[in-house]
Amino acid sequence: MTAHGRAKVVPLQRDGRDDHSGGADAEGRAPVVPLPTADTAEEPRSFDDLVDFVRRRLRGDFEVDEFGFDPELTETVLFPLLRPLYERWFRVTTIGVDNIPDTGSALLVSNHSGVLPLDAVMTAFAVHEEHPERRFLRMLGADLVFDTPVLGSLARRTGQTLACHPDAERLLRDGQLVGVWPEGFKGIGKPFSARYKLQRFGRGGFVTAALRTSAPIVPCAIVGAEEIYPKIGDIRPLARLLRLPYFPVTPFFPLLGPLGTVPLPTKWTIEFGEPIRTDGYAADAHDDQMLVLSLTDQVRESIQTMLYRRLARRRGIFSG
Repeated sequence: MTAHGRAKVVPLQRDGRDDHSGGADAEGRAPVVPLPTADTAEEPRSFDDLVDFVRRRLRGDFEVDEFGFDPELTETVLFPLLRPLYERWFRVTTIGVDNIPDTGSALLVSNHSGVLPLDAVMTAFAVHEEHPERRFLRMLGADLVFDTPVLGSLARRTGQTLACHPDAERLLRDGQLVGVWPEGFKGIGKPFSARYKLQRFGRGGFVTAALRTSAPIVPCAIVGAEEIYPKIGDIRPLARLLRLPYFPVTPFFPLLGPLGTVPLPTKWTIEFGEPIRTDGYAADAHDDQMLVLSLTDQVRESIQTMLYRRLARRRGIFSG
């Protein structure tokens, strides 16, 4: 328990490169305590476990890292809420999860769609639940997420951080699995007629981060999220008034009010492609803009190819 009832902040750890493994160092700093990890043989929590969890929360007896990530809260509260959506509503199938490394850094790059970014949340859940090491995906999010009351705090607590070079590189250097959706609002806000057509990936900032840290890039393709909210229009004056990137019109929203926000139960497939290595380039390769753009195009084409291949095999939107 902390002295003032606040959570303890635990520095990030680098795989195999812990700077403090014993007691306090020469400068009197406390030893680094690794964050708790999931047990691969996890059992349902008992009522007593949940009571203990709540008590420790009220006392502030829990740990977060320097970005605010709280793994225990994520596993105990968020993931159980997501499980029915993942298993019963979207019935997600994962392919190629073994392409995600068991340890060390990697940058997962995926397509983005669906009006609301449920695809990112489902991908994070898939990585944790399907990967043998039950890794956490540290997602990079837009400013809007962290500027929104409550949502911003929840995003931090569940492992997300701002989509910027310093945060991405710090996480990668410390051996984390990082997720990025470079289409951004152009992807999730595109019209239904443009479904599964990747939007621009910008100037390749994610590739620069991977090159600086020698982290492999894992392409990811999500099929099924494009149809959960078929966007057929955009009320731009209302979007400007609310300071949103768009205000979507779907066949059910805003016509049906809150009921129109229920996503359609489409069948999802999440495929993780073969990693693209970046550790073979020169130390200053990140300054080579032609190389950065070339790798960006390679990642984009890899994702687009996986999307087309999965779509060709799909029998139907709701049957998969």
